[in-house]
Amino acid sequence: MPQSIVRHEHVHLYAAQPLTEAGRELSKAILELRHAEQVQADRSQRISGLGGIDLSALRYLVQAKREQREVSPKDLIVMLGTSSATVTNVIERLVGKGYVLRAQHPTDRRAHYLIPTDAATALVDEVYGGHHGAVVSIIDELDEDAVVTATDVIRRIAATLDELAMRS
Repeated sequence: MPQSIVRHEHVHLYAAQPLTEAGRELSKAILELRHAEQVQADRSQRISGLGGIDLSALRYLVQAKREQREVSPKDLIVMLGTSSATVTNVIERLVGKGYVLRAQHPTDRRAHYLIPTDAATALVDEVYGGHHGAVVSIIDELDEDAVVTATDVIRRIAATLDELAMRS
């Protein structure tokens, strides 16, 4: 019985059910998507061999490199929303695994930037490519009206959840 609860908890709604059957199905689908995203996040950590904060840091660094932006340890503190000590440990782990290099700041000898290696970029692409590709393939199968409707619903839900988070 305990495993039955665990297997089905992700589709349990902790609020009043939507008024219509279609609304209840949409609610269930959103909860299933949330669960699938969590499974993919766990899969990403397992494939990468990195903890969640290390993988997030690596994703940010790879994205910054693709945008030709430089990221300092201080920037990473803000991006990750954590402490200097934690970011120092994250950087040490990523450098130790060969995923990050430190580059000297051109004018400030005390400062440096963090540069993801080609191995880091390949890892991020491997870890997230299948997941993101699967999402894009489904989106590409939808007709324009379905895409517009889905976009509107998802954005409205996301905005409402963001507002809820801001109140906390």
